[in-house]
Amino acid sequence: MKEKAYHILKTVFGYSEFRPIQLDIVLSVLEGKDALALLPTGGGKSICFQVPALAMEGICIVISPLIALMKDQVDNLRKKGVLAAAIYSGMGNREIDTVLDNCIYGNYKFLYVSPERLKTEIFIERFKKMRVNLLAVDEAHCISQWGYDFRPPYLEIAAIRQYHPDIPCLALTASATIQVREDIVEKLKLKKSKIFVKSFSRKNLSYSVRLVENKLEKAIEILNKISGSAIVYLRNRKGTKEVASVFNKLGIPSTFYHAGLDNLTREKRQLEWKSNRIRVMVATNAFGMGIDKPDVRLVVHLDLPENLENYYQEAGRAGRDEKRAYAVLLSNEQDMLALEERASHAYPSIDFLKKVYQSLANYYRMAVGSGYLSSFDFEISIFANTYNLEVLLTYNAIKVLQEEGLIELNESFFNPSSIRFLVNQSKLYEFQIANAKLDPLIKLLLRSFGGELFVEFLKIQEAKLAKSLNIPEKYLVQMLEQLDNLGILSYNKRKDKPQITFLTERFDAGKLPLDQKRIELRRQNTMHKASAMIAYLKNTGLCRANQISSYFGERSDDLCGICDVCLERMKIKSLHPNQVREKIIQTLRVGKVFSLLNIHEITGLENDQDTIAIVRELEEEGLIVLDSNGVYKLKN
Repeated sequence: MKEKAYHILKTVFGYSEFRPIQLDIVLSVLEGKDALALLPTGGGKSICFQVPALAMEGICIVISPLIALMKDQVDNLRKKGVLAAAIYSGMGNREIDTVLDNCIYGNYKFLYVSPERLKTEIFIERFKKMRVNLLAVDEAHCISQWGYDFRPPYLEIAAIRQYHPDIPCLALTASATIQVREDIVEKLKLKKSKIFVKSFSRKNLSYSVRLVENKLEKAIEILNKISGSAIVYLRNRKGTKEVASVFNKLGIPSTFYHAGLDNLTREKRQLEWKSNRIRVMVATNAFGMGIDKPDVRLVVHLDLPENLENYYQEAGRAGRDEKRAYAVLLSNEQDMLALEERASHAYPSIDFLKKVYQSLANYYRMAVGSGYLSSFDFEISIFANTYNLEVLLTYNAIKVLQEEGLIELNESFFNPSSIRFLVNQSKLYEFQIANAKLDPLIKLLLRSFGGELFVEFLKIQEAKLAKSLNIPEKYLVQMLEQLDNLGILSYNKRKDKPQITFLTERFDAGKLPLDQKRIELRRQNTMHKASAMIAYLKNTGLCRANQISSYFGERSDDLCGICDVCLERMKIKSLHPNQVREKIIQTLRVGKVFSLLNIHEITGLENDQDTIAIVRELEEEGLIVLDSNGVYKLKN
């Protein structure tokens, strides 16, 4: 089995060696064992299920909430000659039906499924008939209400295991605390599972925090000091454009990226940055997921992430080539207060949740009991203005309704147009003879895509087809719509706006089944995570790499030696005794007092025997005194 795994790794993926712990995970799956794998961002999670799935007979079911990532992996597998497909919100029933049939009767190796599809009758009935070899659960932290992105549909995963009880289940995530890990094992019903954890420590990544008032000025200074490809993260879409403009005026080649841009613009900018034609990508956190660019030298945050999980993921996009890279978080007191406020407003009142749900139902004219798995274009600003709702609070309400498994919002959604013939070749030939005007288009489709159009939906570009026929694109669209209306082919028009999907039949808002206890626990959890983020900012004593590792339950006494805290510690250790004396006196002179217990926190000096001896000397010399509260002050 080991030789087969290496053969697939080399011939299909082009790698000669597995990364650390990848091979152990692959072999565990090939032995038919359940497992949980924690691999940091860029650690190569997909290889861990793709290699064993290709080594075994049958199809691997991959569950993921990230539509963009699903599409990306399906496209990459197909380029390698591996048959793969995906089912997610926003797809038409015909297309889903075709994909599921192909996974039963075709030679498909991977089916990517969004979690809300798992309990649908059409999926369950076809799933029973599939020859499944592995169940891979990506972003497995979503199953835990203690995680940072809880999704109730993930709780359906354990239920489908009964239909293929003997196949292994591999859960994967980039970051999970001890509590979340235990939750994953329990909720997925992993049997005698082994937990594989790649160290959260990144030896080549230098973490730093800079508390400054003018963050943009500091970011420019850092970009001028550290060369190479960079990402600058902001929360605000408008801010990405403004900051990129400032960088460009200063001669730093930059562009901006957020979920509000159309798909072609996003793809173009992403390519420019990946090919190093643009140095800096200024983006919201919509950018980066699934981006494989190993030579990012710098990630700067101009705004605070909601929690350390998000920060670790985003900062971890630097230095995947194992060379020195930098993650710098720029902040100030105002940011910390804003983060606490955002956390406190993340879970609106139950009445407001019901009001937003009712407004959504009215907006899409949905009757009670209708709308199961219906998807719609969604522009939050237009929706909020229509019902006189505050945009941020409305967004938070939609996220809570998503956590409650009632709706799903996909903010960066793009689905290209696709077609498939619904009649066989002889019927199509008869139609061509009888409909001379549509014959050139049908011939073009057959010439471009061949017989595959009779078995699966294929992506098309209307503009390209129109150019080949030398007709305006709008006429080509009309011809495709005519063929769809006549039942000759199924035509799914492209979608590039955010999508909102109703995951259940529409409820009466007054009887909305909200788990108020869980919502309150999630609110407290969000507040706790915001506090941990602020503690990271204020920390001046612990190695930052160790602080992050400790948050995820990994203990280490080895200092990274390259974060701002470690570098400051080394600088202080090299101080001459006279410099230590001067630092103590200067600290007290500006009104800061300290005890021997918190001397490091106040002065930055090590709380070691040498420092304590100097404090005693200063006390004996009468320069400083210990007051009744046990703190040192300058002698008057």
